[in-house]
Amino acid sequence: MKKKFLILAVIASGFLTSCKDFLEPDSLSTFDVNYIYSNPDDARKGVNAIYESFGQDAFRSRLSNNMAGNTDIEHQSGWSSTADRYQIWDLNALATNGDLRIVWNAAYTSIRNCNIAIEGIEASDALKSTDAATSRKMYQMLGEAYTMRAYWYSMLTLYFGDVPNVRQAPKAGNNFFLPKEDRNVILSQVIDDLIKIEDKMLWADQNSYSIEQINREYTMGMIARLALQRGGYFLTPAMQMERKSDYLDYYKIAKTYTEKLVTLKDRALPTDFKQVFLNESKFVTPSNSDVLFEVPFAIGNGDVGWNIGITVEGGTTAAHSYGSGNNYMAIPPTYYFSFDTLDVRRDVTCAFYKINTSAQAVFVTNSMNIAQGKWSRWFLDKAPGASTAKGTGINWPMMRYSDVLLMLAEAENELNGPTEIAQNALKRVRQRAFASANWPTKVDAYVKSISASKQSFFNAIVDERAWEFGGEMIRKYELIRWNLYAPKMKQMVDDLKLMADAAQTGTGKFSELPDYMYWKRDASGTFKLLNPSRKYVGTPDATWTRISFLASLKPTPTTYADWIIKDWEKYYNGPVAGVSRYIFPIPAEAITNSQGKLANDGYGF
Repeated sequence: MKKKFLILAVIASGFLTSCKDFLEPDSLSTFDVNYIYSNPDDARKGVNAIYESFGQDAFRSRLSNNMAGNTDIEHQSGWSSTADRYQIWDLNALATNGDLRIVWNAAYTSIRNCNIAIEGIEASDALKSTDAATSRKMYQMLGEAYTMRAYWYSMLTLYFGDVPNVRQAPKAGNNFFLPKEDRNVILSQVIDDLIKIEDKMLWADQNSYSIEQINREYTMGMIARLALQRGGYFLTPAMQMERKSDYLDYYKIAKTYTEKLVTLKDRALPTDFKQVFLNESKFVTPSNSDVLFEVPFAIGNGDVGWNIGITVEGGTTAAHSYGSGNNYMAIPPTYYFSFDTLDVRRDVTCAFYKINTSAQAVFVTNSMNIAQGKWSRWFLDKAPGASTAKGTGINWPMMRYSDVLLMLAEAENELNGPTEIAQNALKRVRQRAFASANWPTKVDAYVKSISASKQSFFNAIVDERAWEFGGEMIRKYELIRWNLYAPKMKQMVDDLKLMADAAQTGTGKFSELPDYMYWKRDASGTFKLLNPSRKYVGTPDATWTRISFLASLKPTPTTYADWIIKDWEKYYNGPVAGVSRYIFPIPAEAITNSQGKLANDGYGF
C-alpha cells in the first residue's frame, strides 16, 4: 500500500527554509536547528525536506526520464522544435534553457536541505544517545541525507561536468559564491561519505516506509554506481573522453559493496519480470525484492504513466475514465529486435499497442512509436478520472537488485576477468529472462560462450544491461562511463538504415525481419500480433490489419525517414566527430547570481 511518504516531504519542505537559489541562502537560527534535530521525531520532519525536489517537475518529468534520452534503447526527436526539452534531446541546449534551470535549482535546493540535515544531526546529542533505538534512527536519517546529496551530485556532474561543491548548510558568514570543483573530487567525496555511513543505516524491511525511503541496500548500491561513474570515462572541456589513472580503485569499491550487499542481504529475484513494474502501478512496495528504492509519488503527483509508458488516449468524451497519458521516450526497432525472441523481458519492455478513446487496444502506428511497456495509467486499479493527465501516483524505480548483480559481474570482470563470481551474477539475471527449460542454452551455454575473454564478457554486460533496464532511463549514464555513447549511436543509425534497406529489397542482414506487421484484437478484446519477430510470407485472413513497419523506415527508394537521419546525428557527429557532447551549459541565472565565479567555458560553448 502506498504510504505517501513524499507528501510528508512536500509539507516539510517549508519547515526549514524556502526554495531560493542556493547562491542566496537563508540564515538559519542555531536554536531552531538544535531544536529540530534534538530528537528523532522532529528530526524526521527536517530530513523529509531532502525529498522535496523529487516532487517537482525538475525530477518527476525531466531528470527521471525525459532528459535521459536519447540512447540506443530509448529515443525522442529533438531537431523538430526549439522548445526547452527539444534542445536537450538534440544536445543543443542554450544557457537560457528553462528545463536545465529548474534541474539545477532543484539539485541545489535538495543539496542545501541535505547539508542542513547533516550538520543538524551530527551536532545532535541524540545521534550518540545511549538509547540504541534513538541513535539508530538518527544514523538512518543521516544516511538518507548523505545518500540524497550524493545522488544529486551524481546528476549534476553528469549533466554539467564540474560544478560548485556546496558542503555546508546556509549560515551567516559562509561563502556560497563558489567556483566549479573537479567532478572527480566531488564524486570521490560523496563515495567516501556513503562508505562511512552505510553500516549504520537500516534495511528497507526495518524502515517505516520500506522501499519508498532511502535505505541501507540502496545506499550500498549507490556506492557501487557512483564508483563506476568515478572509475568510468567522462567528457573534458577540451571535448575529449578520458578516465583517471586510478579507475581500478573504484572498480574495487564497486566490487566490494556489491559483494557486501549480496553477502549481507541477498534476495532471490522475483520470477515474474512484469510484476516488478506492475507493482508500481498497483501501489505495491515489497521489501527484500528486486526494487531497492523507488521515488514515492503521492496520488496527484508524479508523471509516470503521463509522459512515459503505454499511451492512453483519454479526455471527457472517452469511453473510459483513465485520463490521458503519452510516451515521450519511444523504443527504436533496433533495440526490440536485439532481444532473443524467447526473452520474456522483450514483451514487457516493448509495447506495440496503445489504448484509444474507445477503450480499445490498437497498434501504436508504426516502427517509431514502440512504447515503454513497463508502466501505464491503464494498469491502475482505480481509474483516476476522465480529465486527468499528470499525477498518477505511480512510483519511479531508482535502483533494482538486478542492477547490483550486473554491477558485480562488470566490476569483477574488469578486475579479474570473467571468473565464476562474474558468471554466476550474470546467470542470476538471465535465469529470470528465460523459462527454466531454456536455461541450458540461454543461460549456461550462453554465459560459457561469452566468457572466452574479458572483452566478450564486457560486451555481453553492455547488452544485458540494455535488455534488463530498457525504459528505466539509466542507459545514457552507462554509455557515458563506458565511452560508448557516440559509437553506439552511430551503430544504431547504421543498423536502422540496413533494416530500411532490407525491408525494401528483401535482402541483406535484416531481411527476415517484418517489413509489415499484422495485428488484431481477439474475441476477448486482447491485442495480438501475428508476426512480432519475422516477416510474414503470404496473406493472412481478413481479421488481421496490416501496418507498415520496417518498410516505413524508408518512405522512398532513396530516402530514409527523417528521424533516422536527425534524431541521433549530434550524438556522434558534432561539434566534434565521434564524440557525444552530453554536457550542457550551466544555466544563465546561476552564472548571473555567482558574482563572477561561474562561466560556461569549454565544451564548445
